[in-house]
Amino acid sequence: MRKRRRKAAFNKHFSLSAWLARHAQVFLSSLGRLARRPLGSLMTLTVLGIAISLPLGLHLLVNNLQQLAGNWDGSASISLFLEDGISEEQAEALMDTLKTRPDIGAVQHITPEQAMAEFRQHSGFGDALDLLDSNPLPHVLLVQPANPDLHTQRIKPLLDHLKAQPGVELALADLQWVERFQGINRMLERIALLLALLLALAVLLIIGNTIRLEIQSRRDEIEIVKLVGGSNSFIRRPFLYEGFWYGLLGGLLATLLIWLASLALRGPAQHLADLYHSNFHLGGLDLHTAALVLGMSVLLGIAGAWTAVSQHLRDIEPSD
Repeated sequence: MRKRRRKAAFNKHFSLSAWLARHAQVFLSSLGRLARRPLGSLMTLTVLGIAISLPLGLHLLVNNLQQLAGNWDGSASISLFLEDGISEEQAEALMDTLKTRPDIGAVQHITPEQAMAEFRQHSGFGDALDLLDSNPLPHVLLVQPANPDLHTQRIKPLLDHLKAQPGVELALADLQWVERFQGINRMLERIALLLALLLALAVLLIIGNTIRLEIQSRRDEIEIVKLVGGSNSFIRRPFLYEGFWYGLLGGLLATLLIWLASLALRGPAQHLADLYHSNFHLGGLDLHTAALVLGMSVLLGIAGAWTAVSQHLRDIEPSD
């Protein structure tokens, strides 16, 4: 009884090892077939890499625009310009009063001296400002609502209330441009999704057509394998692994193209950010996104190969 169990365990282990060895052999031989026709494989992989990199690049553009909006503070904010003659104590008292409201999250007081120093630093009119007899800038209170996602329509009641406060000459809400910017961002996200779907279909068709041509070129070989009793799964296996390699190498080429593009744009983007005194840094491809792209590329490669093999394999039968 023990001998039979040992024999069964040995046979099971041997069968598993043989199965893994056959798959490893086909796995490497399919890569060898791509290497034996370098020009055709390189052209196909280049098309795949470009097709995969286009939606990926647009996705990274949207992410960088969102980061840029975050650096600019995408939440609603209201600037209160106080009347001339308001003292610093009165401005501080108004600030303390506004902080007690539950719909206001934070209030920042910018004195005329601070505003003038900032204007002098960034405007380049330092010599002209020295000719002024007095500081014409008023006290300013920057009000941040408690709800950072407050939209223009919902911020209007708060804006009207702040305009009615004693000592306030002008109240401005600088949210409209942020909403427009976020609207453009959402449109780009939708375009990236549609482009990804269309180019995923294109990748499927490219790999499927490439595998179809491979099947046609090996038609005689397939007929012989079927003639000696080879199963459809046995015949299908190398083509599926070939689709795997096309997907994997195409995804790797796409990530390489995106990395090179990010590297080429990083310097100009940083220079532009420095001109606007921004701490924005151009973001590249992170490992999670790269792994997701490679996984999707492999799945598309296998799906394209499976579709082509399933469609054409049943039409090939040994001739009498």
